[in-house]
Amino acid sequence: MSAAAAQASADAQLQTPDAEPPAFAGALFWVAVAFSAFQIVTAAFSPLSSSVVRGVHVGFLLLVTFVLYPPARQRWLGWGIGAAGFATGIYQWVFEADLVQRAGELTRSDMVIGVVVIALVFEAARRIMGWALPLVCGTFLAYAVLGQYLPGVLAHRGYGLDQIVGQLSFGTEGIYGTPTYVSSSYIFLFILFGAFLERAGMIQLFTDFALGLFGHTKGGPAKVAVVSSGLMGTINGSGVANVVTTGQFTIPLMKRFGYRAEFAGGVEATASMGGQIMPPVMGAVAFIMAETIDVPYLEICKAASIPALLYFFTAFVMVHLEAGRRGLLGMPKEECPNPWAAVRLRWYLVLPLVVLVWLLFAGYTPLFSGMVGLALTVVLIFGAALATRFGQRPLQIAFWVLIGLAASAFFRYGIGAILALTAVMGVVLWFLRGGRDTLRMALHALAEGARHALPVGVACALVGVIIGVLTLTGAATLFAGTIISLGKSSLLLSLVLTMLVCLVLGMGIPTIPNYIITSSLAAPALLELGVPLIVSHMFVFYFGIMADLTPPVALAAFAAAPIARESPMKIGFQAVRIAIAGFVIPYMAVYAPALMLQGDAGWMATLYIVFKAVLAVLLWGGAAIGYWLAPLAWWERAWALVAACFLVAALPVTDDIGFAMTALLALWHGVRVRRGGARAAA
Repeated sequence: MSAAAAQASADAQLQTPDAEPPAFAGALFWVAVAFSAFQIVTAAFSPLSSSVVRGVHVGFLLLVTFVLYPPARQRWLGWGIGAAGFATGIYQWVFEADLVQRAGELTRSDMVIGVVVIALVFEAARRIMGWALPLVCGTFLAYAVLGQYLPGVLAHRGYGLDQIVGQLSFGTEGIYGTPTYVSSSYIFLFILFGAFLERAGMIQLFTDFALGLFGHTKGGPAKVAVVSSGLMGTINGSGVANVVTTGQFTIPLMKRFGYRAEFAGGVEATASMGGQIMPPVMGAVAFIMAETIDVPYLEICKAASIPALLYFFTAFVMVHLEAGRRGLLGMPKEECPNPWAAVRLRWYLVLPLVVLVWLLFAGYTPLFSGMVGLALTVVLIFGAALATRFGQRPLQIAFWVLIGLAASAFFRYGIGAILALTAVMGVVLWFLRGGRDTLRMALHALAEGARHALPVGVACALVGVIIGVLTLTGAATLFAGTIISLGKSSLLLSLVLTMLVCLVLGMGIPTIPNYIITSSLAAPALLELGVPLIVSHMFVFYFGIMADLTPPVALAAFAAAPIARESPMKIGFQAVRIAIAGFVIPYMAVYAPALMLQGDAGWMATLYIVFKAVLAVLLWGGAAIGYWLAPLAWWERAWALVAACFLVAALPVTDDIGFAMTALLALWHGVRVRRGGARAAA
C-alpha cells in the first residue's frame, strides 16, 4: 500500500464513526452526551460544590442505567425509574444548603429520597454486574440494620433507620463518599480520554505497532497480544473491555498460528488484566488509592511501575517458552506491518498520552492532567481532520505548526482557553466538507465514555454502602483484629488469609469495588503488622485483579471464552498459569519493599530484588511450561520451582540457596542441550 493510500485509509477511519448500538440511540444518546458534557464542565470550571457534583453524577448513572437496561424490557418504565433516580441527584443540588443545616435530622422527604437512592443503586448494580456485588453490599446493609441481635463481639449497639439512611444517602461517608468523588472527577475524565483515543484509531495503532515489532518472532502472535494489551492498559482501565477489544484480533491470530484455544484465551485474559496495574491509569484504582491513603498519585504510579513491568515480562516469557515447546513460529515478516510506519501514520494520537504522563510525573493533579489530556486529544483529532483538507505536504506541516503554537498559547491561559480552541475548530469543521463526520465521531466518543463509566460509577456508589456501614458500626476493627492476632505468630499466614479474602470477594466483583472492600477490611491490619502503607494497599489491589483470572468465577476468562470458543474454566486455569508472577510479586514486595520503591533502601537494593524477581520468573516459566532451551524433565521442573520459592524469600540464606540451585540447573541444562545438539549433528 502506498503512503498516500495508507493516509487516505487512516483519514477515512478517523472521520467515519462506527454504527451506534441500537440500544444506545435516540434520546438516550443525547442524555449520555449531556452526562459527559456535565462532567467536563464541572471538572474544568468547578461551578458546583463537590457534594452536588457527586449527587448529579449518581443521578445521571441511574438514569442512563435504567434506560439502557429497562425492567421487563419496557423502555418507558426504564425512563420513569431512571428519572426518579436522576431526581435524587437534583434533590441534592436544590436542597444543598438545607441538607447541610439539618445534617443528622432527616425530614420525611429526606427519608423518601434516601431510601429511593439506596434501592436504585442496588438495583442498578444488579442490572449491570449481576448479583455478586449487591449481595456483598446487602450483607453489610443487613448488618447495620440487624447487627444488634448477633451474639458476642459481632453485635453492635443498634442504629435507627434514620441514622442508617442519613449515613448512606447523605453526606460523604456513604453512597456519595470518596469512591463516588473519584468516579465523578478523575475516573470519568480518564474514561473519556480513552474513548476519544479508541474512536480515533489508537487500538489500530497499538496493534500494528506490536504486530510489526513481534509478529515475525517465535510465537509472535501471542507476544503481540501481550504487548498490545499492555499498551491498551495505558488508556483503558477495564481488563474485561481490553479482552473484548484487542482479543477480537489476537485470540484468532494465536489460534491460527498453532496455539491451543484455551492458552490463547488465557494469554489475552492475563495481558488484558495486567493493563489494570500499568500506569498511568491503572484501572482507575490508583486515583481511589491516592485519595484513600492520602498519598500523591505519583507515588502510587512509582510503586506500581516495576511490578507491572515484571507482570508483562512474565507473560512474555510464558508465551515464548510455550512457543518453543510446541515449535510455533511467527508470521511471515512480509505480512507484518511496519511498526514505525504505523506510528508515522497516527503519531498525533501518542502526544496526549505523552503529555498526560509528563503532567502526572511533574506533580500536577490527576484532575488537571486528565482535563488537559482530554482537551489535547480533541484538539489533535480535530486538527488531523482539518489537516486532511490540505493536500500538499508543506501546507499540512504548516497547519500542524500553527495548531501547536495556538495550543501552546492557549495552554498558558488555562483549561477554558483550550476548550475555546476546541470550540473554534469545531465550528470550522461544521462548515467544511466532511468535517461534520469528525464532529459526529466526537459526539459518539462522548456517549461511549458515559456508557463505559456506568459499571465503574455504579460500583463506586454501591461500595459506599460498605464504607458507610463500617464507619457507622466500626466493624472493620473486628476483621483487622483477627488478621493482626494471626500476624503476631505468622505474617505469612496473615498474608495468605488476606489473599484468600481478596480472591473470594473478587468472584464476580469488578476490581474497583473489590479493592475498596478489601482495603477497608484488610489493608489497615497489614499496616499494623509493619507492612508499608502503599505496599499493604497494593497487596490487596493485586489480588483483586488476580480474582478476575482465578476460577471458578474469572470475569476476564469468561469474556475471552466466546472469542476463543473454549471453556471459561480451561481459560481461567491457563491464565493463572501464565500470570503466576501476579500471585508472587505482592509477597516479594511485602518482604522486600524496595520492589515497589518503598523504604529507605537505595537503587542497589531495588536492582537486586528486581534481578531476583527476573530469575524467579524464568524459573517459574520453566516449571510451568516444562521448557527452556529444550524440554525439561519432571525433576528439573520441580528443581526450578523450589529454586524460585527460595528466591522469593528475603533472607540471605534463602537467596544463596536459590542462586546456587539456579546456577546448577542452568549449567546442567546448557550441557544437556549442547550434548543433544552434538548427537543430532552426528
